[in-house]
Amino acid sequence: MKVEIHKQDLVGPITTVQKAISGRTPLPILEGIYIKAINNQLILMGTDGEISIQTTVAAKVEEEGEIVIGSRLFGDIIRKLPSSTIYLTLVDHNLNIRCHQSEFNIMGQSSQEFPQMPQINDPVQVNLSRESLVNSLKSTSFAVSLDDLRMALTGVLFDIKDKMITFVALDGYRMALNKLAIESDAEIQAIVPARACNEMVHLLDDSLDTVVLDLTQNYIKIDLGSTVFISKLINGEFFQYQGLIRNDHRMTVGLNRQEFVQGLERANLLAKEERSNLVKLDISNNEILIESHSDIGDVHELVPCQSQGDNLKIAFNSKYLLEGVKAIQEEEIVCYFIDSVNPCIIKSKEESGYLYLVLPVRLAGQ
Repeated sequence: MKVEIHKQDLVGPITTVQKAISGRTPLPILEGIYIKAINNQLILMGTDGEISIQTTVAAKVEEEGEIVIGSRLFGDIIRKLPSSTIYLTLVDHNLNIRCHQSEFNIMGQSSQEFPQMPQINDPVQVNLSRESLVNSLKSTSFAVSLDDLRMALTGVLFDIKDKMITFVALDGYRMALNKLAIESDAEIQAIVPARACNEMVHLLDDSLDTVVLDLTQNYIKIDLGSTVFISKLINGEFFQYQGLIRNDHRMTVGLNRQEFVQGLERANLLAKEERSNLVKLDISNNEILIESHSDIGDVHELVPCQSQGDNLKIAFNSKYLLEGVKAIQEEEIVCYFIDSVNPCIIKSKEESGYLYLVLPVRLAGQ
């Protein structure tokens, strides 16, 4: 392999494929980047066995070849080199890297043992705007479970049916849900790992207008032209989330999202981890009194609102409540309550397709 490529053309692809590489893999070869020089292109690929990212960049290829080289060391070397042409030469399993006065020789590994990109056959295809997909992933993936014993809940459900795609994440204490209209008549459910969702957000830059999702029973794929992203799906049955959404609320509270967030953030300063980050809400007379008590003091915040229904005292884990309110894009929100022990549902005042459900914390005597 003999390749010439400018440093600035190589740094981005290395960074991209490194997103798929985990330092905790049991297979040492997966700690490397697969590099293949062919047809005046340099193909780079990284994988941890679950997520695979492949990207292609133009280069001057005098001799074709392929190698697996240590990801961290290779990336660090390329980033530290001067902004000039880099010469890569492979002899056996030794990669020579030259740039100006710098020269490195690094031992690589045979590419024979490196897994190739999975084949995606007969996928269900869904077209979405980049902005809608990114917002949906950001506003739901934070609510996945961290408990590996409930593996299906450690991912985001993509529920496609009736010309809608519903993104759902829940962990037993809260649920984040967002619905988008689509043109596809397909029906499929796919549980996408939270890490894969986060990496998709990083890959989907502002230069894109639309994104095509390819979904099968085992994989999700995004083809961005020069970059291809594939992730395995999580096997298992997702929770029947539809039954969690009740409409028999007894109190409705409308308020400004930013004012509510600021009040919760200040109250959270005194909320203690060992007490479930507890904040109490006392809703009456078109005001919400937010309270938090700890060994070092207490805090009281008043937030104006428009309330309809009986007065209510209810408590929440402040982290769970804050994350859901912050995920809403619009400035005016509506909270729906049944009582002090049933979930609260939070939506934007405008119909947006987004819904956040959070369980209250039971107080003594309830």
